[in-house]
Amino acid sequence: MAFLRRPFSSLALLAHCCFWALPPVSALQERGRPGLADFERKGDRRPASSEGNEPAGPSVWDGDDVDSGLSAELPVGAFDEAAAAASFFQPAEVTPGLLMGAAAAPSFRGPGNNDTRRNKELPILLWWSGSLFPHFPGDTERLDCPRSSCLSTKNRRVRLQRRTRALLFYGTDFRAYEAPLPRLPHQTWALFHEESPMNNYLLSHRPGIALFNYTATFRRESDYPLSLQWLPDLAYLRRRPAFSLAEKERWRRRPRREGGLAPVLYAQSHCDVPSDRDRYVRELMKYIPVDSYGKCLNNREFPSMRLRDTSTATTEDSEFMTFISKYKFHLAMENAICHDYMTEKLWRPMHVGAVPIYRGSPSVRDWMPNDHSIILIDDFESPKELAEYIDFLDRNPDEYLKYLEYKNPGGFTNQFLIDNMERREWGVNDMTLPNYLNGFECFVCDRENARINAEKDHKRTHGKLPAPEPHIAQFTHMGCPPPAPGYGNIEDIPAGDRY
Repeated sequence: MAFLRRPFSSLALLAHCCFWALPPVSALQERGRPGLADFERKGDRRPASSEGNEPAGPSVWDGDDVDSGLSAELPVGAFDEAAAAASFFQPAEVTPGLLMGAAAAPSFRGPGNNDTRRNKELPILLWWSGSLFPHFPGDTERLDCPRSSCLSTKNRRVRLQRRTRALLFYGTDFRAYEAPLPRLPHQTWALFHEESPMNNYLLSHRPGIALFNYTATFRRESDYPLSLQWLPDLAYLRRRPAFSLAEKERWRRRPRREGGLAPVLYAQSHCDVPSDRDRYVRELMKYIPVDSYGKCLNNREFPSMRLRDTSTATTEDSEFMTFISKYKFHLAMENAICHDYMTEKLWRPMHVGAVPIYRGSPSVRDWMPNDHSIILIDDFESPKELAEYIDFLDRNPDEYLKYLEYKNPGGFTNQFLIDNMERREWGVNDMTLPNYLNGFECFVCDRENARINAEKDHKRTHGKLPAPEPHIAQFTHMGCPPPAPGYGNIEDIPAGDRY
């Protein structure tokens, strides 16, 4: 599915290109149009509440932090000249925050947020990973979260500010040797890592994950779990199959030269990954026909050049989704093994009405709509045994259809899945809800404001009220196992295999 992995990067690129074509702010001011000074004068406005009629104005840095001794390094405003000019060209009824579903949108202001502080009084969250900043077009944004407010920025010049309370890191980009040291005692570190564990195995080691105070990972044990990041809603799974079983059988029984299909689809272009999926599929192919369309183990070409483009195959393009809907079984194998790491490889076959043959999260059963939704590779002793079971289902339509009963009324029996979807406060491709990146940002903001208040209470009562306890990420917030053979023994792995 085409959910944005690094939110807003394409829009940021577009803005960067457009800024070069904009006239300088001075020229706009000469024409009587708003310039940077106008944004600065407006920057100290408090955002309107959710009950108000007017959206919040642009957020800016508005004054020195007298405690930090670094006021000379603070930017004058959150928008540079190009951003100020770009704001002028925004449609009048759309603010950047509303456009991107950012946390500064009035609708995101929680009913428990009565924060009346000005921007220069708010704690600062610093996104240390430059490739990820969930706001557009500036480098700083005011957050009005469910319970409190903060400033969010990617401007590293504020790192030593006393008001800078948290540094946020993107797990894929985190390198210990690039960490901002010395680490200041008043600052927490927050980790956002929704991608594959293979992207940074440092985080699966206890010393690695313990560097952080707050986490948002795919593990359900993390502070802000993202286990269902690839599942838009339960209706996505309930969708009726695009083709009936009878139609699939007709394609299945045609001769290959006339477009006949194998029972099993495999479409991967990221080869030789830690889960060792290609070696398993290569062995499986000895016992049952598999149509492999990607770069890995390719034995068949997509019917059009457009579908052969890997960028199409990673989206929910209608032509691509229609084509893969013709198959009865999909090999759905993650690139790495870890509890709760589940991607579109699992959910997409279920969406189109195919049966996933799955390997990835060892705890995947916990998240299925019922106890008979997918075929788990690890339930079989060997690829040969799995092939025999697939062949049995291929020849017995009644047994095959039992795997699709969750699509029928009352087919969802897993209350754990239902409850987790109902409690989820962020959305996937849903502009009525914050995305999980902004959601985690506000989670950190609310936690840091609570910590500040607890510190003040501790000081005010001369120690009668306890100081806040440090919060340290646990091994279970990531804790993925080392790579292992997809089948057989480790001695069977070729000597040149890098995993």
